[in-house]
Amino acid sequence: MSLFITFEGPEGSGKSTQARYLYEYLQNQGYPAILTREPGGTPISDAVRRLVLDGQWTTMEPTTETLLFAAARAQLVGEVISPYLNLGGVVLCDRYADSTYAYQGYGLGRNLEELRTITLFATGGLLPHLTIYLDLPVEEGLERKRRQRDELRERRELQQLTLPLPHLPPPMPSDQEAWNRLDAREVAYHQRVRDGYMDLISADPERWRVFDARLERETLADQIVAAIVPFLSDVRRLNDER
Repeated sequence: MSLFITFEGPEGSGKSTQARYLYEYLQNQGYPAILTREPGGTPISDAVRRLVLDGQWTTMEPTTETLLFAAARAQLVGEVISPYLNLGGVVLCDRYADSTYAYQGYGLGRNLEELRTITLFATGGLLPHLTIYLDLPVEEGLERKRRQRDELRERRELQQLTLPLPHLPPPMPSDQEAWNRLDAREVAYHQRVRDGYMDLISADPERWRVFDARLERETLADQIVAAIVPFLSDVRRLNDER
């Protein structure tokens, strides 16, 4: 049996970090698992990601934004997620369709039923078995992202002053990854997004597991592992006898 787990949360909630922690746990336990993200995860989807998150496109229409996210999702589902699930693996995805409902639906005021129709077309109706939601007050999350952006810039400036020796770390993420077009929107927008997530959780409580993103990383990671272990009972490990 396959398992599809998604991670959601407001900006700065640390969902990408927790997704990596869970991926490492599954790998160490011998489960066939992959970790991907939205938008992105394939060369085509990554190209869309660069376009839709680029801060220079301040005049992008909400409908354009919505369709770009859907296009990236369609490619990821068709090329990566569905094939791996069909093999019986575990797919972890950093954001999925719920982000569209929260960000473009509640955040930008797009019609939710229209978004569901678009999402159904893009994904073929593929839904996660479980969604991990990391909750964090909006202003605290945005402040986290600002600090990450500033620390990234400082590290990049220091690296430019250092000889390119072999022991140096790999290239750092771009400023776009640390602070993107959506991050820069007003606080009220981000509050609508968070409120939207609360509505989505209330409407489908069986699928969602909610965690406090202010916990220590290791404590939070342990709680997430405990929540997903029951879902792993039917997933065949790589070293299980055939």
